[in-house]
Amino acid sequence: MEKMEYTRYERARLIGARAMQIAMGAPFLIKMSKKDLEEIKYSPLTVAEKEFDKGVIPMKIIREMPLRRTSEQGMTEPEEE
Repeated sequence: MEKMEYTRYERARLIGARAMQIAMGAPFLIKMSKKDLEEIKYSPLTVAEKEFDKGVIPMKIIREMPLRRTSEQGMTEPEEE
């Protein structure tokens, strides 16, 4: 099964939902130094964008397809370091 690309709307939804989780106290899924966080001014949106770019956001997009089929697309689970 080939990997599908996200539309700009799916990307915005994933990043926005993850940024809200981070803003409400969810742990980061990527390692960031204190210096990195200071550079981005502790922005949950920027952290969520970085997580999206690395492909570690644990959410799925379910697309409705013709003939009542669905297509699921998700990111991989974060790797343990």
